[in-house]
Amino acid sequence: MKKTLTVLIAAGTLLGAAACSAPKMTSQETCARIQTITASPTSGSDKFGMTRLANQIRPIEASASADLQAPLQSIVEYLDESAKKDPDQAKLADLKAKYTSAGQVFSQACSAAQ
Repeated sequence: MKKTLTVLIAAGTLLGAAACSAPKMTSQETCARIQTITASPTSGSDKFGMTRLANQIRPIEASASADLQAPLQSIVEYLDESAKKDPDQAKLADLKAKYTSAGQVFSQACSAAQ
C-alpha cells in the first residue's frame, strides 16, 4: 500500500512538473491562437471585455514565441489597467504607447509568419 501511494505521488509530481514547463510555440502558432481569440465576438471594448481578453491572452503569453512574449505582456498590462474602475491616467498613457507599439510588432510578426 505504501509503495503504491509513493509511486502515485511520484508520478503526479513528474506530470505536474512536465505541465509547468510547456514548450514554446512558434510565432505562427502564437499568431493563430491570438487571432482566434480576437476574432471572437466576446472580446468587446468595455471593461468586462478587456478583462476577459486579458485573461484569454495570459496562458498564450506564457508559451508564446520569444518574439511575441514581450508584446503580449504589454498588451495584457494595458488591458488590465484599462479595465480598472479608476485607472491611473498617467500610467494608462504610458501603457497605451507600449500597447500601440506592441500591436505593431505583433502585426509585423504575424504577417511575416504566414
